[in-house]
Amino acid sequence: MATNMTNTAPIPELFVSYDSAQKLRVEAGSLPSWDLTPRQVCDLELLMNGGFHPLKGFLAEADYDGVVSGMRLADGTLWPIPITLDVSEKFADTVTPGQDIALRDPEGVILAILSITDKWSPDKAREAAAVYGADDLAHPAVNYLHNTAGPVYLGGPITGIQQPVHYDFRARRDTPNELRAFFRKMGWRRVVAFQTRNPLHRAHQELTFRAAREAQANLLIHPVVGMTKPGDVDHFTRVRCYEAVLDKYPAATTHLSLLNLAMRMAGPREAVWHGIIRRNHGCTHMIVGRDHAGPGKNSAGQDFYDPYAAQELFREHQSEIGLEMVDFKQMVFVQERAQYEPRDEVEEGATILDISGTELRRRLREGIEIPDWFSFPEVVAELRRTSPPRHKQGFTVFFTGLSGSGKSTIANALMIKLMEMGGRPVTILDGDVVRKHLSSELGFSKEHRDINIRRIGYVASEITKNGGIAICAPIAPYTATRRAVREMIETYGAFVEVHVATSLEECERRDRKGLYKLAREGKIKEFTGISDPYEEPTTPEVRVGTEGVDVDYSAQQVLLKLENMGLIAG
Repeated sequence: MATNMTNTAPIPELFVSYDSAQKLRVEAGSLPSWDLTPRQVCDLELLMNGGFHPLKGFLAEADYDGVVSGMRLADGTLWPIPITLDVSEKFADTVTPGQDIALRDPEGVILAILSITDKWSPDKAREAAAVYGADDLAHPAVNYLHNTAGPVYLGGPITGIQQPVHYDFRARRDTPNELRAFFRKMGWRRVVAFQTRNPLHRAHQELTFRAAREAQANLLIHPVVGMTKPGDVDHFTRVRCYEAVLDKYPAATTHLSLLNLAMRMAGPREAVWHGIIRRNHGCTHMIVGRDHAGPGKNSAGQDFYDPYAAQELFREHQSEIGLEMVDFKQMVFVQERAQYEPRDEVEEGATILDISGTELRRRLREGIEIPDWFSFPEVVAELRRTSPPRHKQGFTVFFTGLSGSGKSTIANALMIKLMEMGGRPVTILDGDVVRKHLSSELGFSKEHRDINIRRIGYVASEITKNGGIAICAPIAPYTATRRAVREMIETYGAFVEVHVATSLEECERRDRKGLYKLAREGKIKEFTGISDPYEEPTTPEVRVGTEGVDVDYSAQQVLLKLENMGLIAG
């Protein structure tokens, strides 16, 4: 394939001129407006700046159907990931095709106008199976699709008014046209992109050096700083890590630029998508790794995608993507020669050293040494700043169980034990107390219960982020909501789910507040366990029974688990 000589020519954007934008901003003020979610802001930015070229807006229904079923827009153009504007039913009911709406960021700033051409309710199970390979909630994007994304999609072209504002690392953010202009100025005709959502260690450096040499190209380190996988290292820490190692690269041949992309972790399709996006940014080559953009294990404990499926799909569509693939070699450290070499070139009997991502996290968590051959001291220092050893981090203990199961009693006993040990502030967020102070206006419908649990999760995540211990004891009957809270908290520290597994019969026998009696008489509607379901946790960190066991023993079980997880010093 010939090198793409047009990698420096400007690419179409969806922005109007400065003067038109001033005028449109005023007119848009009176339009119905939709407040964009964080993921939609990422998508809109790349639509407007040409990162998603040739898309002219959020997909219309025919384009969406084509992308889902065969990775092609209605006109036959290759496009693997549905870029959709999902909205609530309530909002969808107020708008119709043929109408314009204003799209606003979380601060209320109008970023663009969407001219609605289509409005439909998608078959999300079909989308999940086709795009992500399975309708399996263990996949973060499938979980997002079912439990976060709105039920109605709006499609139509976008008129861009202004870019989303980023206050962080502004000098490191380039639009596709800014990168193309930079390559033009530098005389870079061949540019290989390195896609990453992790900090860079020595193996990555060796891999990128080799890739640039092999492609005889300049190197663009192009990390994703939009949304990645829940639990990933936050982008502030990662960018500080990238900046710490930049001087290990030759300045004249390497550039670091941040990509505000919301990843879907869609494996093979995602690799093709990343290729199209990098082509739009002026690259001519891209490194595609083993299990590129893979989300980990599915519900059955198997990998979602074959490790080489992404490379195969990319290779199949390479000429249409308009970019050459440089396939990733797994780099390992050979002890005898004290250097990194591709795994498949190392002879039998040589000593190979490698540290997996899981092992690295364990070493950080437990404060164990991370050897120089594995990473750079500067990177390790940055990572240690953000993830101190576990017994110095904040965490959340989340009790769930039926009304009257003994959650609050055990939670209080645990709080006293932790306060006795000292070291970190402990806050208890009990169902009744929260209802009084945070959620006094809420009832007990499913929607209101969800809001209440999410509020508890939000407060717990702030406590965890600031190094404290949060103990929560709501009923929390629904699996999806508990998972959302877990994801909120695991960004900052550990989440320990404790299922207080007291049977319904026992809870009803205790009936301390007389609520079960009222529920049986039909005087309390939507009561968990009677007229509303309780979805038992399948894999809580701790399960405690309370029948025939004293409170102290139950609290002790939780304490032992915290010690076992390294959250409290033994």
